Amino acid sequence: MEEKVIMENYFNLIYLALAIINVAAFIMVGIDKRKSVNDSERLPEVNFFLMSAAFGSLGIFLGMYFFHHKTRKAYFPLGVGFLLIQQVVLLWLVYKIAEF
Repeated sequence: MEEKVIMENYFNLIYLALAIINVAAFIMVGIDKRKSVNDSERLPEVNFFLMSAAFGSLGIFLGMYFFHHKTRKAYFPLGVGFLLIQQVVLLWLVYKIAEF
């Protein structure tokens, strides 16, 4: 019984970390969009893929379509979408393996 409570706490921490990462990723897309409109120095594209790889792909993907940013280049929606699918499957597998 106590193991179940501990696992639930771990999963709550994971959910919180994922929420923070994805909110930061969403904001990052918005910042880069604002910089592109103002002709300011932009964020390097590699930063978007690194944030996506760090489980921020949902935030990047939603930000791309919310801000209408980085959607013209086919490799962005495809790459981020692919990472998103991988991460959803991985999290589902981890949840199923640790099912309590």
